[in-house]
Amino acid sequence: MEFKELKTKSPAELQKLLAETREKLRQLRFKVASKQLKNVREIREAKKIITHVLFLLSQATDNLTKNNSQIVEEKNS
Repeated sequence: MEFKELKTKSPAELQKLLAETREKLRQLRFKVASKQLKNVREIREAKKIITHVLFLLSQATDNLTKNNSQIVEEKNS
């Protein structure tokens, strides 16, 4: 999945995708351990998706925190 596609998703969709991708990664690791996985590059791709989703979620929470602190500062002024 492209990073551009991930940027358009809502935080709820990102959370769902994160859970699904983590489960997929877990299954891939089991397959590697039992020598059933032929394309080990799938593990790298799953890890990359997880890091992109976590980055976007952290940015979203940072933006919310920043916006809330600005609102509080405006009220205090």
